[in-house]
Amino acid sequence: MTITSQDAEGHRALQELEDERSSVRLRAALAVGTAPDPHFVDRLVERCAIEPDFFVRDMLTWALTRHPVAVTLPGLVREVRSGRAQARSQALHTLSKIGDRRAWPAITRTLLSDADDEVARSAWRTAVVLVPEGEEAGLAEVLATQLGRGERETQLSLSRALVALGEAVVPALRAAMTAPDPRVRVHALATRRLWQDPDAGFEYAIEEAKRVVALGGSGQEGR
Repeated sequence: MTITSQDAEGHRALQELEDERSSVRLRAALAVGTAPDPHFVDRLVERCAIEPDFFVRDMLTWALTRHPVAVTLPGLVREVRSGRAQARSQALHTLSKIGDRRAWPAITRTLLSDADDEVARSAWRTAVVLVPEGEEAGLAEVLATQLGRGERETQLSLSRALVALGEAVVPALRAAMTAPDPRVRVHALATRRLWQDPDAGFEYAIEEAKRVVALGGSGQEGR
């Protein structure tokens, strides 16, 4: 079998993905994405699981999106079940960029409530992209079980995901606004505020919700 110069360059790029210098790894990921080869997909997916540099990981995701979906999808779906948090998170992120709804069955309740905040946030974003038409309300119900979780960055990610579901989110938020846990009520109120007014800042929405809850209200009075 004849080895072409393009093949040689591709194999060299794969080797450079292991280089200790992030700049070399970034250039290698760019090279693989510029000249896609289905034989390289498994190596790209494997590298996503361990790559320490954010920018290189982002380039690896871009490189994967340059390959045929039929080739990338099986490996990414397997990866979301990995025991390594970064592998799950990056595979989910890549699936969100590919946007093929055939991956939807892989977005399980377990992933949407993953103990690792970064994995859960990736799952929320990906679910909103992949959810089939007509299943938004069911997804909203599952996402609403995570209200009140984590710090502000995590809570903002969840609010954005819920707001992106549109009208389908309303019943889930109404139920959460009467939850026993005040953190859940505050987060639900703030999310509803963002749904009603997308230009409202999250910090303002949270503080406003805290005042309502502190006064013993649910935010549903008069509605």
